Amino acid sequence: MRPFRRGGPRPVRALLALALSGVVVAGCSDSYAQSQADGPDHGGIAGGEQAPPKPPREANVALGTANARQSSGVVAAGAADAVYNYGPTVMVEGGKTRMWWCSQYSSAPPPGDDILYGEAPTADGPFTGPGGGAPVAVLSGSPGGFDGVHTCDPSVLRVGGTYYLYYTGAAGDHALGNAIGLATSSDGIHWTRAAGGQPILGPSHDVHRDNVYGAGQPSVVFLDGWYYLMFTDTTGRAAGWNGAGQFVIRSHDPAFRSGVEALGDGGFAPVAGTNAPRERSVVDGFSADLEWAGALDAFVIAHETATGTTLTFWDRDFTLQPYAPLTIPGAWKEGPGLVRRPDGHAPTSVTDPCDTVSLDVVRATAIGSAGAPTGLEHFGLDVHGAGGCSSPDRVTTTFDGVAMPSPDRRMDLFRRGERIRVDRRSVAVELAGEVVDRPLTPVGGIPVKATLKSATPVVHAYGRGYGVVLGDVLYGLPDTATVGLNGAEVTEIDPRQWDAYAPGLPLGG
Repeated sequence: MRPFRRGGPRPVRALLALALSGVVVAGCSDSYAQSQADGPDHGGIAGGEQAPPKPPREANVALGTANARQSSGVVAAGAADAVYNYGPTVMVEGGKTRMWWCSQYSSAPPPGDDILYGEAPTADGPFTGPGGGAPVAVLSGSPGGFDGVHTCDPSVLRVGGTYYLYYTGAAGDHALGNAIGLATSSDGIHWTRAAGGQPILGPSHDVHRDNVYGAGQPSVVFLDGWYYLMFTDTTGRAAGWNGAGQFVIRSHDPAFRSGVEALGDGGFAPVAGTNAPRERSVVDGFSADLEWAGALDAFVIAHETATGTTLTFWDRDFTLQPYAPLTIPGAWKEGPGLVRRPDGHAPTSVTDPCDTVSLDVVRATAIGSAGAPTGLEHFGLDVHGAGGCSSPDRVTTTFDGVAMPSPDRRMDLFRRGERIRVDRRSVAVELAGEVVDRPLTPVGGIPVKATLKSATPVVHAYGRGYGVVLGDVLYGLPDTATVGLNGAEVTEIDPRQWDAYAPGLPLGG
């Protein structure tokens, strides 16, 4: 399958998704974020150990669906000269919906793909720039860099106080010229390129096919201290004849500089770097998006098929498909963007958190005057039968990363089965993946493990990162964003002193 070609200087980036015949069945490092953060141990952004393996579960369980929905029309577009709009990433945060997508502004040199930003009350739009007006270009090509002409296909996370933008970059329409870059921000609008402006992932060159796109179309989720990166690589060994396929790697480092594990036939295994052979694809398609649904205890992959956006489900290790696929019907042309929390998880249902999960996407629905996808519209449905509170273990998975009011007017943060009471709401908001504004009954039986009081000192050890000591347990922080919010000070400690504490969970992301 050939990528779109548009008038004028254009990338080999926008891959039209193959109409598959699937069944339709209703802290971070010094260079890349806060400058003070050092390392990927349990106090840095990586934090914590992997969750213990779960007992075997059923496969291909049918989920019920209800409340199919669609916006009344286009929800977002660039200014008048933005003749294409596609490949969105969508984040629900702070009572609004934020979206970044691929377009082009003549006012944002060089002439090539730009990443635009807009925000709206809901996914039904209309998306405007900050404060109103037209959406704004927030990342454009960097002349002389690997992304010298084009920046496209954004995927945005927030972990702690740092936003991470993963994107496709290219210096022009060159064979296998696409690669994945990373930028960071404190507000999601003003971005600084990471990794010295170099790509963090490029084509593996396992196999060269007629499709010379290369590597790109990233989608990233933060779960249990791991950054999961799903992406296209038309040179991957396990890609299809036309280059279609989605590959997954993970690391505790948001820039994937070290500790990289790649998904193969035997599960995740350490590899030398991000260009290791692509041994296994998790879905046959292009331009897909990934999220984690806690109530389903499963990853969700949104990818386009003949009749709409198909949702394919995988368990935590990508070893089993616990639910039968579903499809969100309707018009499409390119790139579903799942509506996600800042950490890339599905939002919690306030009315039925144990059994209902809302799955929503924004996708391009038409081919515009430039011969490229445009017409971003919102589609969605609810799934029932999640069983998110069927056991204590499922309860903690369902509410992982959620903060809500405590009985004593403070905030409770739920992390991997632990309930951490937080004095200041602003601190809980910074550390949580999501804030629910009322207590939810299912978490009532989870005991309070520790309390993060106002002005609790933050400790830092070189090569370890940042954390707070609650009792005799050291809980990791993703960055220094909570220092000022909690009225705290930073105390330097020796790495040996750090290692002597009992390691707790990472509190952020």
